[in-house]
Amino acid sequence: MQEKLRCAIYTRVSTDNQVEKDYNSLETQKESLMAYIQAHKYEGWELYDVYEDAGYSAADLNRSELQRLLNDIRRKKINIVLVYKIDRLTRSPKDFYYLMEIFEKYKVDFISITERFDTSTPAGRLLRNIMLTFAQFERELASERTRDKMLQRAEKKGLWNGSLPPFGYKTVNKKLIPDEKESKIVKLIFETYVETGSIAGKR
Repeated sequence: MQEKLRCAIYTRVSTDNQVEKDYNSLETQKESLMAYIQAHKYEGWELYDVYEDAGYSAADLNRSELQRLLNDIRRKKINIVLVYKIDRLTRSPKDFYYLMEIFEKYKVDFISITERFDTSTPAGRLLRNIMLTFAQFERELASERTRDKMLQRAEKKGLWNGSLPPFGYKTVNKKLIPDEKESKIVKLIFETYVETGSIAGKR
């Protein structure tokens, strides 16, 4: 018996623009996507659910139906996610990489039917992996830049990079300076250790 592949359709419109209404409406997107699933019915594809975000921008992922879709993916209810165009899912490269990582983690294929982006194929998986590799590279590069900036703040400008200052110091105008009261305690601890070999005093 052929394994059933549960397909999720995701559609989105963001404005009342007439062009979008005529050529890219939720109904138009859904009809095209359902026809695509029907054409692959012999491969075991079946519609699981339709997720429709009306009046939402693609600027972020804070969309009710998209979040419901992601929750169903995490619950392993879905095998394939289909969209009319990638920009229906997101217009942010960062968000797109994030979503691809979730899809990969839960072994969900992603298909944009008008752009021939299909991670169920070897070529599509290769492209996805290349994109995710570049996303990881960008994250590591950003992390390095952050470390370099923090080091520059500390070494060249003498500024404290945040969090609680070490015992014996306090921050004034973003710089570390000795705390008179606590520094006496630190000094006593060091002197005690030098004299006795223990911070607890004489043994």
